Amino acid sequence: MVVELELSDDEVDRIFRALADATRRDILRRTIEAEQSVSTLAAAYDMSFAAVQKHVAVLEAARLIIKRAEGRERLVRTDPAMIARAQLLLERYQDLWRHRIRRIDEILAEPVETPDPKPDTPGGSHARD
Repeated sequence: MVVELELSDDEVDRIFRALADATRRDILRRTIEAEQSVSTLAAAYDMSFAAVQKHVAVLEAARLIIKRAEGRERLVRTDPAMIARAQLLLERYQDLWRHRIRRIDEILAEPVETPDPKPDTPGGSHARD
């Protein structure tokens, strides 16, 4: 199976919108640790079951989690492949900024060249009027 590593702009937007909310980040954290039912997740928050379902739907649309049916329950788990793709994107940004910082350090470490002062012109010094 070939996994596409590059993320489209739409995928990146969905991922970062999903991760912009603290509740969704917490749901993701919980589902990394273990697969959980939506009911179990909902019990952990001071909000309605429907609100938690909406958060799960946003994470699912971003493909950060996978939801499956088991009987009457809906079980949720993190999709490690999408997490890896998002991590790769962040590592590329990190590499870009590290390179830029190294370049700035190199520039700052270069000796500063000061121009030699011009010698006085023959015939005397410069007069100021």
